[in-house]
Amino acid sequence: MEKHILITGSTDGIGKLVAKKLASEGHYIYLHGRNNAKLEAVISEIKVFSKNENIKGFTADFSDLDAVKQMAQEVLREVPKIDVLINNAGIYKSAQSTNKNGRDIRMVVNYLAPYTLTNLLLPLLEKATRPRLINLSSAAQSDVSLEVLKGQRGVPESEAYAQSKLALTMWSFDLAKNKPEIAVIAVNPGSLLNTNMVREAYGKHWSSADKGGNILYDLAVSLDYEGVTGKYFDNDRGGFGRAHPDAYDATKIDQLLQATKALTAV
Repeated sequence: MEKHILITGSTDGIGKLVAKKLASEGHYIYLHGRNNAKLEAVISEIKVFSKNENIKGFTADFSDLDAVKQMAQEVLREVPKIDVLINNAGIYKSAQSTNKNGRDIRMVVNYLAPYTLTNLLLPLLEKATRPRLINLSSAAQSDVSLEVLKGQRGVPESEAYAQSKLALTMWSFDLAKNKPEIAVIAVNPGSLLNTNMVREAYGKHWSSADKGGNILYDLAVSLDYEGVTGKYFDNDRGGFGRAHPDAYDATKIDQLLQATKALTAV
């Protein structure tokens, strides 16, 4: 059965890999990138590769929440439903450490942007039968500082990245609890995969990017994960596991989401 699948950060890396694989099966694929020319080139490439014309794209700079909100409105107008949303877009190294509002760019792109986009697109997810939401977490997870989240204090990029990924995981578990009709999984796709982001950050890799692309594919459409929700998949270990302890702390999750709602107005 053909599904409508939106993948953020899908012009390269594991986002592009899973898009190609899903497109080859005839699904309706919606790509996202921050550079329109690159996005259009990837759309054309995937159409040729997959022999599937049902590929569309949306452009937005995820360091700008206003752009994220604008993209959400475009998706709401142009997409009939979303069976699968893969929040894959992420950043580690950047020429600028903060966005135009003075907030750490990793916190914005890796957490506040997918939080904002997903909440605005809930009506489309709720139109689908057994919808799935896949959030890209990481093995790197660190206690979330609300001061860092709000841009009141700076930390090294590795710390900001780890905090952003824990924040994403905490929100994923809360959403799974409050929206039982949507299957929500946070996933570490694998440490040091061979992607541009990893090469820029570390200058080395441990595993092929296909390792990450393949698990995103499975979590998105495999019957093996039908109805599984509120869990953390650790692809370094090849199965579900425990996230950071704070991901299960109701008080800390509530504090995080109160601050998040104030920052995003969503």
